[in-house]
Amino acid sequence: MTGPADSNLEGQVSPKTAAVLQAAMTRLFEGRPQRTDGRLTKENLYKEAQVSRATMNRAHTILAEWDAHLAAHGKATPGEAKRDAAIADLKQRLTKKTQECTLLENKLKAAQTAIAALFHDNEALRQQLHKDTATTVTPIRPRGPRQRQ
Repeated sequence: MTGPADSNLEGQVSPKTAAVLQAAMTRLFEGRPQRTDGRLTKENLYKEAQVSRATMNRAHTILAEWDAHLAAHGKATPGEAKRDAAIADLKQRLTKKTQECTLLENKLKAAQTAIAALFHDNEALRQQLHKDTATTVTPIRPRGPRQRQ
């Protein structure tokens, strides 16, 4: 059974433990983990601080700060945020280039159609010219006055 002196420490950790948890939390938020993979999870927080999960769970002030930071900034680490920004930029550039390619492809198809139409018109004109020169008409020469015999 716990006495009245123990009830004051309920839900609290020592200043040294709080400082260790605070330092671990700062390292994780800044993307400089020393003992974990850097993901922003409570498991990594207590492992980074090298304290037990139960000890971390008693540090209500630290956990409230942790939850507030994650609510404001999300669970992405600085490296993940940078990666996500780079991916978003690349997706935007890819979309723009895809639109440019589509526009150029449409122009190419229009030019192809125009060239095909001009080719067929040219062929028809060549056939007409060949047809006109193939039939030669010999002009009738005017004769002089008829001579009577």
